[in-house]
Amino acid sequence: MKGILGFEHGIVQAPLGPDISGPELVAAVANAGGIGLLRCPDWECPDYLRELIRKTKTLTDKPFGIGVVLAFPHDLNIKAILEEKVAVLQLYWGACSQELVDDAHRAGLKVVPQVGNIEEARKAVAVGVDAIIVQGHEAGGHVIGKDGLFSLLPRVVDLVGERDIPVIAAGGIVDARGYVAALSLGAQGVCLGTRFVATHESYAHPIYKRKLIEYEKTEYTDVFGRARWPGAPHRVLETPFFDDWRSLPADENEVNQPIIGRSTIHGVEKEIRRFSGTVPNMTTTGDLESMAMYAGQSVGLIKEILPAGEVVKSLVEEAQALILQKFNNATT
Repeated sequence: MKGILGFEHGIVQAPLGPDISGPELVAAVANAGGIGLLRCPDWECPDYLRELIRKTKTLTDKPFGIGVVLAFPHDLNIKAILEEKVAVLQLYWGACSQELVDDAHRAGLKVVPQVGNIEEARKAVAVGVDAIIVQGHEAGGHVIGKDGLFSLLPRVVDLVGERDIPVIAAGGIVDARGYVAALSLGAQGVCLGTRFVATHESYAHPIYKRKLIEYEKTEYTDVFGRARWPGAPHRVLETPFFDDWRSLPADENEVNQPIIGRSTIHGVEKEIRRFSGTVPNMTTTGDLESMAMYAGQSVGLIKEILPAGEVVKSLVEEAQALILQKFNNATT
C-alpha cells in the first residue's frame, strides 16, 4: 500500500471537532505512519494553538497536520500554524484561496481541502492544492455535499487526471473493505472520522464512544447548532434524544434552550445548551444522552474501541491481504 504526501500510509485521521482529535490521538496515528490531524478551535487563539501543536510534537517525532474550518474566524490561527510548520493544513467549509495556498507552500506546508462536490474540487485543482479529500454524503459530523462517495469520488479522480494530486476518500469508511473499494475507484488514500472517535486515544467521552458501539443507525439532519453554524447539516447517531426531536421546527435553535451540561473545550469553560451540537468530550458533565453524537453511516461496522495505531495497522495489513486474496483469485 503506497503512502501519500510523504507519509508512510495513505490513512488520514479526520480532524474531529471540537477537540476530539487532540495531541494523544494525532500522535498515535502519526507514530503508526498515518496522517493525524488536530482540530483548530473555532475562535482565534493563536497562542493556545501553538501550545497544542508543540504538545503534539512532544508525543511524536513524525509529521502531522491540523484541520481548520474556514467558516469561523481563522486568520491569526492560520498564521500561527504556518509559523509552527506542521506538515499538513487541512481546510474545510470555505474558499481555499490562491493566496492561502501560496502562503502555506512558502512555509513548507501541504494544503489539503475537503470538498463535497465536483465544482469545489475543480476550484481546488486550479489553486494548486497538494491533495483533495472527497467527502461523501455518508460521512459523520458536518457534511458539505449531497453526493454519495461512490458517485463523486471517480468524478474527482477523472478531474485530477494525471496531475500529482492524490485523491483521498472520506465518508462511511471504517475498515479494509472500504479502503480497498475506495482504491478501486481511483483514490490513493482514505480519511476516517467515526472509526478514530472510537479509539482509546480519542478525547471523546466514554459514553459517546460506547454509543458508537451500541447504535447502528444515523440520520442526516440540521437540528444541532443552527445558530452557531447556520446552513451546516450533519450526520448524527439516532439516539433516543434525537428521535424525540428530529422534527424540531425550522425557526428554533439552541440560543433559548436550557443548559444541559458543561465542557472544557480547548482550555475554555463552555456551557452546553440543548441542540448546541457540541459532542461530549472527556471533561463533559451533565445530560450527555441529550447531546449531539456525530457518526458516519458505517458506524454499525464498529464493534470495539481500539488503539488508534492498531486501526492504522489493521487497515493497511487487511487491505493488502484482501487485494491479494480477492483480486488475485479473480484473475486466475
